[in-house]
Amino acid sequence: MRRRLVAAAALMILAACSSPPPEEARQAPAGESTFVYVKNLDIVTEWDPSRSYSSEIIAFHNIYETLTLWNPVTKKSTPRLATSWRASSDGRTWTFNLRRGVTFHTGRPLDAEAVKASIERTMKAKTGASYIWDAVSSIRVEGPATVTFALKYSVPLDLVASSTYAAYIYDTKAAPDLGKWFQAGKDAGSGPYTVASWQKGKEQELTLKAYDEYWGGWRRPHYSTVKFRVVPDPDKAYRLLQRGEASFVARLSPRLFARASAAPGVRTSQRPSFQTAMMLFNTASGPMKDVRVRRAVQKAVDYQGLIKELKGAVAPVSGVIPEGLTGHVPGRVPRQDLNGAAQLLQKAGYGPGGRPLRLRLTYGEGDTDWRLLATKLATALQPLNVTIEARPMPWNAQWELGKKRGQDIFVMYWWPDYADGYSWFGNVFHSGNPPAFNLAYLDDQGLDALLDTVPELTVTDRTAAQRAYEQATRRVLDQRAAAAMPWVVNYQRAYLGGVQGYDDNPAYPDVVFVYDLRPSG
Repeated sequence: MRRRLVAAAALMILAACSSPPPEEARQAPAGESTFVYVKNLDIVTEWDPSRSYSSEIIAFHNIYETLTLWNPVTKKSTPRLATSWRASSDGRTWTFNLRRGVTFHTGRPLDAEAVKASIERTMKAKTGASYIWDAVSSIRVEGPATVTFALKYSVPLDLVASSTYAAYIYDTKAAPDLGKWFQAGKDAGSGPYTVASWQKGKEQELTLKAYDEYWGGWRRPHYSTVKFRVVPDPDKAYRLLQRGEASFVARLSPRLFARASAAPGVRTSQRPSFQTAMMLFNTASGPMKDVRVRRAVQKAVDYQGLIKELKGAVAPVSGVIPEGLTGHVPGRVPRQDLNGAAQLLQKAGYGPGGRPLRLRLTYGEGDTDWRLLATKLATALQPLNVTIEARPMPWNAQWELGKKRGQDIFVMYWWPDYADGYSWFGNVFHSGNPPAFNLAYLDDQGLDALLDTVPELTVTDRTAAQRAYEQATRRVLDQRAAAAMPWVVNYQRAYLGGVQGYDDNPAYPDVVFVYDLRPSG
């Protein structure tokens, strides 16, 4: 499958940003201050930054850097490894000026040649989110700190360069066998932290340490160590926070979030996100191969009841793409219809008086919101002669099972690769074999053809692009009934009161940019 890049903004003639304040002196952090991040799922699925496409972003954005960073306030790209950039009048040539004096953790300089080699290697990987560079026809080095991209069609490359995935710049000369180097848990980034230790499958999975030669310097107070712990039990995670053994818990149940909001010494943060809950239905095999069964399950979900019980942790979703991104379709908030579900099941030979139906649903262990969804769905379907076998699993195990079509309903979260809506359709609902994240196993050539028109339309005719998104939404949710969309996440975080400077960026879900924090107290 050839994935095309979506352009998320109108053609930009010139994009240039001022440089940040002068660098601080390169002084190693004084003392030992540790930031402990607690998550309910495995941290690292893939170590290779060209292939990474999962939860490891929470660590990677502290290890690796991108040319630009998306700013949620201005909704524009801001400098990171690039200090400024400009585009030609037709938007097909982009030149980036690089920050000088940056080195990789390997000690080699990060220059234009390294940027070119890094992005070209990611493009050749043709996996994960490498499609974001599909518009690039060539990369040219203009000097030690200047790199120019020639494009096949116009895209806002500054936005692409801020992507959550596949935009990392890394040292391609770190080892003769770079793939083997990465899979051993080593890194080749330029970020403020580098890998100290990795214990796959352990609770204390990953530890990062400060990179002394980081270009940003270490004069002000910073955390010198970052630890990532895998704690599926949310009550245990909250207890760790209360005892000061955790600094940050990415997500709490509404009950625990309410407790944290009133707890001394603990701060909380709540804000809307671009992260959607998805129930992907097995359209290729098993009982849900029948579209009537899929539609019945869609109708059985208690959308409003879930939102009410989750008490501010989630919000209604309309269509596939959340509000605030290109491709959002308003006026499509789903509602429960148990009578309609019963009629569809009976037509398929199931339901009251028909054959009993048993469906396997998998979700990430430790997620109490998913557990509530599974429980409420099972309760709604039981009178209709349908049994839900809910199976919480570690993410890596759930994903591997999904690739083998080992479930009827695959429950997961999805967020955009960068601040645009194409990621949902291009990666989840576009045909793909073997499946990566097309875990509904759709094989719909008509849908594929429609989706392939969207990237350029987003640049040349945004009205037509929006119509295409609306058609794709109807095809996925109505005609194919490939999924149900229960909610959009409202991030509810809890962290120690001594953590200063934390702010959420919805374009980088669950990422804490630890270097920007200030430890105190």
